Amino acid sequence: MALKNYETLFIMTPLLNEVQMQETVEKFRQVLKENGADIIHEENWGLKKLAYPIQKKNTGFYHLVEFNAPGTVVDILELAYRRDEKIIRFLTTALDKHAVAYNERRRNGEFKSAKKEKEAPQAS
Repeated sequence: MALKNYETLFIMTPLLNEVQMQETVEKFRQVLKENGADIIHEENWGLKKLAYPIQKKNTGFYHLVEFNAPGTVVDILELAYRRDEKIIRFLTTALDKHAVAYNERRRNGEFKSAKKEKEAPQAS
């Protein structure tokens, strides 16, 4: 079975402390690894304000994971999300070749340097 590139973003309840948050992230990391996924990149975005209240909460801890896996892994991962009361929202997306290239460039910092050049004052 061919591996596809995926990206999953999940939002955890803001009621968690740092240890609980790390345990939750590790739990989903294990779900991916046990089912043959290869984790490429992870980002912890921290506590962010939600666009609208979810389960009467206005903030949540965001975590992004990019991985390669067979298609069957997504169903298993999303079932694990639904069973965990600490997860208030999640989204898993299959990435095409353009999204994979963009993510790789973003990880390499190509977009950060362009932003800094714009913000830096021009010497005349």
